[in-house]
Amino acid sequence: MKKIWIISITIIVLIGCKEATKTQVDQEEAAKEVVAIDQTEESAALYEDLNGNPVALEDFKGKRLLLNYWATWCKPCIEEMPAMARAQEALKEDNYVFLFASDQSVEKIIAFKEKRKFGLDFIKFNGAYADLQITALPVTLIFNEAGEQVERIEGGMVWDAPEMIQKLKKLHQ
Repeated sequence: MKKIWIISITIIVLIGCKEATKTQVDQEEAAKEVVAIDQTEESAALYEDLNGNPVALEDFKGKRLLLNYWATWCKPCIEEMPAMARAQEALKEDNYVFLFASDQSVEKIIAFKEKRKFGLDFIKFNGAYADLQITALPVTLIFNEAGEQVERIEGGMVWDAPEMIQKLKKLHQ
C-alpha cells in the first residue's frame, strides 16, 4: 500500500512539473516572438497623448522605439525613470524615441509628470495589459526602424549603465 501511494505521488509530481515546464517554455517562446507594430485604426485608439490626441505607434516607423509600460504606484517603474531619462539623452543620436505608456487616467499621469519632472514623453494606454501578456510592471518593448519588436524587457533595469547603452545601440545593427 505504501509503495502504491509513493508511486502515485511521484507520477502526479512528474506530470505537474512537465505541464509547468511546458507553460514556462510557451511563455518564453511567446516573449521571443517578433511582433510588428499594428497598423490598424484600432492601434491608434490604444494610445493617446496627454491632450487626448491619438498616438499611433506606426507613426514611429523609421525610428527605434522604446515603449515602457509603467504606473504611478509602481516603485520599480519610478526608480528606473531617472536612468531612462539619461539613456534617452545618450541615445538621441541613435534614432531612438522613448514613450512611457500607463493605463491610468490622463489626470493622474499629468499630476505625476508635473510632480516628478522627469522630462519624458508620457502617453495614455487605453488597452488591456493582458492583451500584451503583461502581468507585472514595468515592461519595456523595443521596436526596430521597420516597426518590428526586437526586445522585451520585464522588470526594472539600470538603463544608463554602459552595458545597456551598448546593447541598445547594437540591438538593431
